[in-house]
Amino acid sequence: MTKPFYISKEALERLQNELKAFKTTKRREVTDKIEAALALGDLSENAEYHDAKDELAMLEGRILEIEDQIKNAVIIDESKKATDMVDVGSEIDVETEGQKITYKIVGPNEADPAHGFISNETPLAQALLGHRQGESVEFNAPSGKKMYRIVSIK
Repeated sequence: MTKPFYISKEALERLQNELKAFKTTKRREVTDKIEAALALGDLSENAEYHDAKDELAMLEGRILEIEDQIKNAVIIDESKKATDMVDVGSEIDVETEGQKITYKIVGPNEADPAHGFISNETPLAQALLGHRQGESVEFNAPSGKKMYRIVSIK
C-alpha cells in the first residue's frame, strides 16, 4: 500500500499545472534539443546531445514523481480539521525549554520550517500527531531529546 501524500488544494493545483507544463512545453523543448544535437552527427563527442539526454531523463523522473504524488494526494481540508487532536493541517502552539513556538503541520511539498510549516513526515510532526492539548511528547532532536508540551491546537 502506498502512503498518502498530504497536500492543500492550492498546492495540488500548482502541481497539476507543473505536470501539464512538463508534459507539453518542457518535454517538447528538450526533445527539440536532442533532435538538433542529433543533426550535428558524431554522438560520441556530442556534448549537447548528452546534456539534452540527461535533461530529458531528469524531466521524465520528475514527471513520474509528480504523477505519483497526484495519484496518492489527500487534500488537507482546512474546514474539517480537528481541534481536539493534532493532525495534518493543524496549527499548534508548543512550548519547549520555556519557549513558545507555533507550527503548522503540512504535506512535504509545502514545508517551510523557517516559517513554522513542518512536514507531516518529519520526526517532530510524527511525535506530535495524534496528541491532545496539554499533553507532552518527547522528541529526539539532532541535539538530543527534547520535551514539547502542546499548548493549543487551532
